[in-house]
Amino acid sequence: MSRKTGNILVVDDEPNIRRVLEAVLSKEGHTILTAENGRKGMEVLKENSNVDVLISDLIMPDINGVELLAAAKEINPGISVLMITAHGTIKSAVDAMKLGALDYIPKPFDLDEIKLVVKNALERKGMNENGRAGGSKHKPTKKKISEIDNIIGNSPAMQEVLEMIDRVKDSRASVLIRGESGTGKEGVARALHFSSVRANEPFVPVACVALSEQLLQSELFGHEKGSFTGAIDRKKGRFETANHGTLFLDEIGDIPPTVQMMLLRVLQEREFERVGGNETIKVDVRMVTATNQPLEKLVKEGKFREDLFYRLQVITVNMPPLRERIDDIPVLLNHFIEMYAKDNGKLIEQASPDTLEQMMRYRWPGNVRELENTIERAIVLANPDATLLTPNLLPKSMHEASEISV
Repeated sequence: MSRKTGNILVVDDEPNIRRVLEAVLSKEGHTILTAENGRKGMEVLKENSNVDVLISDLIMPDINGVELLAAAKEINPGISVLMITAHGTIKSAVDAMKLGALDYIPKPFDLDEIKLVVKNALERKGMNENGRAGGSKHKPTKKKISEIDNIIGNSPAMQEVLEMIDRVKDSRASVLIRGESGTGKEGVARALHFSSVRANEPFVPVACVALSEQLLQSELFGHEKGSFTGAIDRKKGRFETANHGTLFLDEIGDIPPTVQMMLLRVLQEREFERVGGNETIKVDVRMVTATNQPLEKLVKEGKFREDLFYRLQVITVNMPPLRERIDDIPVLLNHFIEMYAKDNGKLIEQASPDTLEQMMRYRWPGNVRELENTIERAIVLANPDATLLTPNLLPKSMHEASEISV
C-alpha cells in the first residue's frame, strides 16, 4: 500500500529527539529538515516554503513553540503544526492549539504514535502519494457541522460552540463536553466525529451511568472467555470497535475509580488488555467525553482522578442551556416542527405567534431535549387538518410555569 509522504521540519533543542525523529520519519519516506532552536527553525521555514508539517518543542530557550507557530503560519499558512510537550505544559499545548496547532505530542512519546500523528496531518492537508499538495483519492465523507444531530443556533453562545468544533475536529486531542442534561452534548460529539478526517470510521457512544463497574470494564475493554461468571465467549470492547474512529463516553463523572485508572492508561499509552486477558491491544481512538457534573469538585472530594481529569479536558466545549440562548428557539422550533410533521403525516408548518411567545417566556429546565419532546407531543396531538401549532397543544405544566415567570 502506498504511503503519503511529505516535507517535515523538526525543531527541538534536544539533539537526541531530533536524531530519533529524523531516523524514524525518514524511514517512512518523508524528507526531514531539523533545527536546534526556534530561531533556526524560523530561518529554515523562510528558506523552504514547501514544508508540510512542523514538529516543534513547546518550551525552548530563545523562541518558544508558540512564537514559532505564529511565525510558521505567517510564512506558510497551509502548514500543519504539531507540538511536543512535557506533562507539565499540557495547558500551554492547548493554548497553542487555539492559535492553530493541529495536535500535541506528550513526552515521553511512542514512535508509532509519532508516525500516526504525522500521517493524519498529511492526510488532513490532502497530500498525494508524492507528498505534494493535491487531491486525496479517498476523502472522508464529511458533513457540515450544522447538519449533524440538531447542532442548530445563531446565538453568540452557539456560534462559539460551532467555531470550537470546527477548530478542533481534526485533532486527536481529547475533548470534554460540559453542560446540563438535554443541551445536546452527544450531538456535539457526533459533530466532532462526522465533520472530521475520521468521518468514515466508527463513532461509538457509551452511556457510563447505565453500567455497573464490571459491565463497564467489559463494555469498554472487552473480555476473554471465562474471565468472570457469564463470560461464555471472548468479546471485543468498545475501544476495539472504535479503532481509528471516535469513542464517546457520556456522563464520565460516574465511572468508578478502577475504570478511571484503566482509561488513564489508554489515554497515555494507547493500549490495554481485555478483562482476564494478557494480550496487549494498541488502538488509535479519539476520546470525547461529556458530563453535567462539576468534575473539579469531584477531584477535590477524591472521587475523580486529577490526572485523568486533565487528560480528558485538553479541549473543553461548554454547551449553553437553552434559557441562555432563547434567540435560537424560533429556528429550533421550525426545525422540529418540520421533522415531526413529516414523521407523523401532519400538515403543521409553523407555530402561531402566541405559541412562540409562550415558548420564549418558558425557562426550559430540560433544555433542547425538552423542547424537542414538547414539539413531538404537540404534533402527535394536533388535528389532522391543522396547519398551525397552537398554545392548546402545549402541556399544562408549561402554561403554569410561563404564567409564574411573567
